Amino acid sequence: MALKDLVRTIAEALVDEPEAVEVHEIEGDHSVLLELKVAKSDIGKVIGKEGRAAQSIRAIVSAAAQKAGRRAQLDILD
Repeated sequence: MALKDLVRTIAEALVDEPEAVEVHEIEGDHSVLLELKVAKSDIGKVIGKEGRAAQSIRAIVSAAAQKAGRRAQLDILD
């Protein structure tokens, strides 16, 4: 599963408006930047209490990227 699809699947499971989930992937040499955008009303669900949900998503994405021999960074956009 591609990292972009992984982030989309996780985000869609957390939000009330899954059709508003957008994930953009920016490739680097040995890294990838993933930008996640959700509806304004769902931003809190993706970030979670004290940022725990966002931290967990980042950990999963980082582990999946590391398995593929890459580095990944996830940015959650407003």
